[in-house]
Amino acid sequence: MSYPNIRPFQYKYLKAPRDFQTIENSSICLEIGAGKGKHACLFAVANPDRQLIAIERTRDKFQAMQKLHQSLALHNILPIHADAIPWVVHALYPQQIEQLLILYPNPEPHNPTQRWLNMPFFEYLLSRLKPNATITLASNIAEYISEAEQQLEQVWHLPYQKQILTSDSARTHFEVKYLQRGELCQQLIITKPDGYQTRFDQVLPRCGQDQ
Repeated sequence: MSYPNIRPFQYKYLKAPRDFQTIENSSICLEIGAGKGKHACLFAVANPDRQLIAIERTRDKFQAMQKLHQSLALHNILPIHADAIPWVVHALYPQQIEQLLILYPNPEPHNPTQRWLNMPFFEYLLSRLKPNATITLASNIAEYISEAEQQLEQVWHLPYQKQILTSDSARTHFEVKYLQRGELCQQLIITKPDGYQTRFDQVLPRCGQDQ
């Protein structure tokens, strides 16, 4: 097995997020950068038999999501206020995620090494996905999508489909705004094939290890 030509992610040095709580080792869906929770709540309503964990780092957006979640009394969504990287390392087990959603992430124009598919952490994140799980990566920036395609082909060797979103799509506040402006919004549906291996497939979450 040849692993991606990228330096290994140094997961052992990450401290648990403040007020960290463990979760069960059961199948979940995960949204990273859930914002004010519009998509998370739509997803939870449309998929009542699936458990969604929605992570948001920014306090005011998280509080808005929490308020929306509480007003709808949804039982299959868990809002988390944390940085996604240490939270994933401390909380999630190998092959636990059945669907991952990253909708309109910060494009990091001045620091492209912090884009999701450019980071060593992405390999660790892949180890948390079940075989045949999907990642939905959406952006209104054509260059971001093009770079992600290149990384998928040359570094991660993962199959994907590219889709153009229709003008009536309204999953997030950003998506509504971008489409109303007439901007091109695209998404990649990435699949983790059965048998895909990473260097972290046997690594348990840090919450279960001596630290």
